[in-house]
Amino acid sequence: MSTEPVAVAVVGCGRVAYKHFDAIAEMTEARLVAVCDVDPARAAASASAHGVPGYTDYHAMLAAHPQIALIHVLVPTGYHAQVVIDLARYGRAIVVEKPMALTVADCEAMIGACAAHHAPLYVVYQNRFNTPVQAARRALEADRFGTPVLGTVRVRWCRHQDYYEQDDWHGTWALDGGVMSQQASHHLDLLQWFMGPVESVQCQIATRLLDIEVEDTAAAIIRFRSGALGIYEATVATRPDNLEGSLSVLGERGSAVIAGIAVNQLAQWRFVGDSDDPQQVMLAASEAVKNEYGNGHARYLKAVIDRLRGAPPHPWLVDGAEGRRNIELLAALYEAAHGRCAVVPGSAPKHSPLGRVPLSAKKRPRQAAG
Repeated sequence: MSTEPVAVAVVGCGRVAYKHFDAIAEMTEARLVAVCDVDPARAAASASAHGVPGYTDYHAMLAAHPQIALIHVLVPTGYHAQVVIDLARYGRAIVVEKPMALTVADCEAMIGACAAHHAPLYVVYQNRFNTPVQAARRALEADRFGTPVLGTVRVRWCRHQDYYEQDDWHGTWALDGGVMSQQASHHLDLLQWFMGPVESVQCQIATRLLDIEVEDTAAAIIRFRSGALGIYEATVATRPDNLEGSLSVLGERGSAVIAGIAVNQLAQWRFVGDSDDPQQVMLAASEAVKNEYGNGHARYLKAVIDRLRGAPPHPWLVDGAEGRRNIELLAALYEAAHGRCAVVPGSAPKHSPLGRVPLSAKKRPRQAAG
């Protein structure tokens, strides 16, 4: 396995970029070499802050830095497909922020372009690498839960109107989606990761406190192919501030509840015939976090870097195909909400407006995410 640091570039220097900059700075295995944003002021500010060149055109950036091996794509969600497809021609590995895209068709186009140019594609779902989530996942893989019964997630976060007004793409159907596609996308990934393939979904959405096109609150019932059920609850209308981001997994032989604002605290750990002290397990697996983004970015990105340096693929990394499954489920939830009916994932959307602007008709790709 190579010991040379992997040269990294960031495309999009908006709200979430600082988590990526911090994660890269933590690793000796990676080295930031350039940043890019279509907003010259934002590009210059990030470049200055991190001591690297800044660009407003990623083609110019890649021409000037042929050593770049990994590109972080952090542009607004509705532009993910355009930017990833455009960058795939360079054959570099790409990490794209969640959600991968807003439509299954865009996901397939991204996967196809990256495959054609041998560009590895990864989607950022860093909560898989939270310590309590890791503990529960290891228990699942050891079959400690037994027959699955019920999985639930609750995302009770707070976003005020100014969050949506800082950029014109926030809170739009064409480029963003609502709480299900954005804030609670991580938790939808965890629910499906633990509970398995989905048979059908029912969903209701509402816009209760915010002046936006999309939903600020959602509730869904999911039936998994195993016969287990799932409850998916998400809102950014919690007041006055963030309350929780949690996951519960219940099976015939055990239960685990991961709480906190960022699925970061192991709150319940009970298994039939368990010889371990549950209190000790919960204490060891829980971690403090500064905010709802959690601590998983550096761990997730290290797994990507390790793979690029020659290590075997980490089984918990989310590649393009896995990212597509999440969008297939997300699309089904929106279709169920707008069609007022139960929906099977993979069905062609008839009612949902999410991402329903043809790829060719969208505005020029913006290289900044909020």
